[in-house]
Amino acid sequence: MSGYISQIIQNEHFILSAERTVFWEAEKTLLIADLHIGKSGHFRKAGIGIPQSVYKDDLHRLVSQLLFFKAERLIIVGDLSHSKANRELELFQRWRNDFSSLDIHLTKGNHDILEDQWYQESVISVHPHMLQIGKFGFTHEPLESFNDDLYYFAGHVHPAIQVRGRGRQSMRLPCFYFSQQQAILPAFSFFTGSYTVRPYAGEKVVAIANKEMITFEGR
Repeated sequence: MSGYISQIIQNEHFILSAERTVFWEAEKTLLIADLHIGKSGHFRKAGIGIPQSVYKDDLHRLVSQLLFFKAERLIIVGDLSHSKANRELELFQRWRNDFSSLDIHLTKGNHDILEDQWYQESVISVHPHMLQIGKFGFTHEPLESFNDDLYYFAGHVHPAIQVRGRGRQSMRLPCFYFSQQQAILPAFSFFTGSYTVRPYAGEKVVAIANKEMITFEGR
């Protein structure tokens, strides 16, 4: 097991990280999904005491991945934010100022409801439906029909896999889910739910367990 796994897609080299990111080597681009900035603040406003450290930990992980890979571009496949503007989004804008040279792209997700001005002030290129770069398409929600020339990266689902041990022992682990024409990324934020997936024949799941990754092939 390892904290990093290489993956060749469309003859391009990608690196999967146990920190729930994908690095596209040729484009010096880091891919993530479902950051959900502001979610813990949204819950606090509703009287549920989620500590702000949850969000700060996510942001620190993002910074460490950008620095580790020396990424020049960040693509977020939806749900950068969780709801309306709050304190955590202000913190993100301060962080953005510290990484002003980073090229950030967002394919809008169902939670990305901020005013256009916020994205402009944060210098984020917004793509309402899909971003295409070369042989790859980036969307928020997984697709059901495909352009055969493209391979797609999506989020939204927050995929996880149920792993069973001896007896009745089992655990659910976040995962990357690869089908023939699409990869669904795990939610980058730890403060999210998940949906259990089961790979079919020809598909693959890479599960994340305590900073290590385990590969499962569909049958």
